[in-house]
Amino acid sequence: MKLIGGGAALAALGACAAPQGADIIDVASGNPNFSTLVAAIQAAGLVDTLRSEGPFTVFAPTNDAFAALPAGPVEGLLLPENKDQLVNILTYHVVRGQITAGDVLGTQQSVVTLQGGVLAVDGTVGKVGTGVTVNGANVVQVDVFATNGVIHAIDQVLLPE
Repeated sequence: MKLIGGGAALAALGACAAPQGADIIDVASGNPNFSTLVAAIQAAGLVDTLRSEGPFTVFAPTNDAFAALPAGPVEGLLLPENKDQLVNILTYHVVRGQITAGDVLGTQQSVVTLQGGVLAVDGTVGKVGTGVTVNGANVVQVDVFATNGVIHAIDQVLLPE
């Protein structure tokens, strides 16, 4: 199983593409499509984790992904009494190490999350293998670089088993 791929050139490209000082939290906060995710990260107390050195890969559900959940769960998860469940779900979307789209295109990989679960990353979807899915969720935006990793927007909230 390959957990992290890519060469020095991709790492250098990622470092160049990241706005100076813009970590994963800064980048996500600056993108209106991630406002629900950012609120959830704050409620879970994971801001410091995702501001740390990393690198991390975040498979970030968009606001539409959260909106597609059955009515009520997102609001309920943001309540203090559900913090442990929220942390469990959010850390299931984060992998230690930087994984770019180029690292997975044409491959199928299993990656271990901060939560301890395993995600199936499939870079062989589509007629010519140009799409990527994570546990069946479509990656809708790839390689949003930050100083401490990379964000890939996905169209579903991933739920640990």
